[in-house]
Amino acid sequence: MTEPDVLVIGAGAAGIAAARAVQAAGRSVLVLEARDRVGGRAVTDHRLGLPFDLGAAWLHNAEDNPLVPLAHELGLALADSDALRHERTLVGDRPASPAELAAYDSAWNAFQAAVLARAAAGGPDCSVAAAVPQGGPWDATVAAWQGDIIASAPLDRLSLADFAATALDGRNMMVEAGIGTLFARLGEGLPIRLSAVVESLDWGGAWAVARGAFGSIRARAVIATLPSSLIAAEAIRFDPPLPAAVLQAAQDLPLGQVAKVGFRGVEALGLPAFCSIDRQVAPGKALVAMSARPFGRDLLACHVGGDAAAALEAEGDAALEAFMRAEVARRFGQQAARTLAAKPIVTNWQRDPWSRGVYSYARPGRSAARGVLAQPLAGGRLCLAGEACHARLAGTVGGAWQSGLVAAETALAALR
Repeated sequence: MTEPDVLVIGAGAAGIAAARAVQAAGRSVLVLEARDRVGGRAVTDHRLGLPFDLGAAWLHNAEDNPLVPLAHELGLALADSDALRHERTLVGDRPASPAELAAYDSAWNAFQAAVLARAAAGGPDCSVAAAVPQGGPWDATVAAWQGDIIASAPLDRLSLADFAATALDGRNMMVEAGIGTLFARLGEGLPIRLSAVVESLDWGGAWAVARGAFGSIRARAVIATLPSSLIAAEAIRFDPPLPAAVLQAAQDLPLGQVAKVGFRGVEALGLPAFCSIDRQVAPGKALVAMSARPFGRDLLACHVGGDAAAALEAEGDAALEAFMRAEVARRFGQQAARTLAAKPIVTNWQRDPWSRGVYSYARPGRSAARGVLAQPLAGGRLCLAGEACHARLAGTVGGAWQSGLVAAETALAALR
């Protein structure tokens, strides 16, 4: 196929959603994917002999997430990780006391109340850090969770308006076979060309032309599902250049960092299935969030985010592995840590040339950037899509999927 009605660039969640919608409408579509696989930042790794999600791991806001019924249609089992989770919090190397846990809960509630109050008050946008409590015994731990782990960046870099608008409030479902498996199944039957790097896109005429080592493809409309990091870096040469406002929006939506290390050999830790383990941290210290034994499996996933993740990943896999092994030893003792198997899985999203990070956040004062990035161009014949383009579910595969559907609707309307 060299002249599809719609060309989709990228076979992640947004690209697969867009291609399925175009195909369902009876129009021809072709997907060009730079990687040698589908899924984008959602991929399931089986090197440990078990499904391990390297990137996205949950279907957030499950009550209205369209991927949940699609997973059911494909016969993929889901689990409500919130309902099944066993939470353990440590202070130093000991379990937190009931009084400490109550204070921790209060700190979470105070953080959320402060965000909601500041967002409701209106006025100029500020950073999240400028609006939330600080100085309490648990405030730094909550800030590390909400910033580095959940939002993938420190609170002082996050727009409070965007943070409040994209806060998740529904159930979170896990795919037993892995979320990357879900997208591999959803991509079946689509005309996807892998290892097809688009180097340039001419979109100023009646036909758009994409060029690369694969040759050239002409299409009447294009949906580009690039991460905001690649748009900002102008990884594809657009002719004419993208509007300055679009490039600025991409720069205002950088991708944060989260690094994961997955271990087997966790039975000696004595943890129940779906166990979450965190630890009180002091201001400026990295928080490691641990998720153990999903679906009862012999698996421990250790997460670190923000600047600590970026620095450790820059040092290399060995540094990340050593850091996480030391944290396991700190929490469970040296003997338990020695039972962890060799050769864990270590993620490297920051070094991945086709993502350069995990998911987007908006800089303070730039909460409108998502709407600018999602604005159709050339009367709808060029649309950008992806998690960064969704004003409500940014940073999630559900948001990316819905963004792809909206882009497909816009492109199909332009063809008509």
